[in-house]
Amino acid sequence: MSPADTATKPPPAAERVYHHVKQAVLDRRYEGGTLLSEGELADAVGVSRTPVREALLRLEAEGLLKLYPKKGALVLPVSSQEIADVVETRLLVEQHAVAKVVPAGERLLGRLEELLEEQKAHAVAGDLAAFAAADRCFHAAIVRAAGNAILAQLYDQLRDRQLRMGVATMHAEPGRIAKNITEHTEILRALRAGDAGFASGLVQRHISWVNNLARGEAR
Repeated sequence: MSPADTATKPPPAAERVYHHVKQAVLDRRYEGGTLLSEGELADAVGVSRTPVREALLRLEAEGLLKLYPKKGALVLPVSSQEIADVVETRLLVEQHAVAKVVPAGERLLGRLEELLEEQKAHAVAGDLAAFAAADRCFHAAIVRAAGNAILAQLYDQLRDRQLRMGVATMHAEPGRIAKNITEHTEILRALRAGDAGFASGLVQRHISWVNNLARGEAR
């Protein structure tokens, strides 16, 4: 087989199922409480049931699904405890990171400007999944710029949970989209001004809002 053939070879069937289901869960096409059947997923992706089972087992290990033999896979709702745990972890990492990047370099500031413009474009288009992804990238850029590879790796492990919660938040509170853009603009302005304390306080307020979900004030 030539290198060109290898490059164009489609991913294994189980990998296709895994990405299909995971993306649908993250952007809420498969919402919490939905029961997925192996047969329906096999038909949707165009594969047999064997790779479907393999993919579902992988997603169960990641905490997104719960398998029920002979019934299917239940998409697990985002729990209040999961939200609280993610918020606590994000605060520990992000408040440290945003203070450490001051004075922020032009490379970071320019990247944050780009991501802010992406968020605005996705908001206009009504693409909540893309907005959540750009939102998450905004925060991740600050964490990576802090220069601690271990913290950056820890933060990346929260990626899927952050994306899922972000979409859930915006479905529950559509006005949150504009608020996120405003708060990101304020964070960027504080970084440009070199005010580490103010930037850290803005991040704390911005992230802590998600705890409204845990208190049942939003789905």
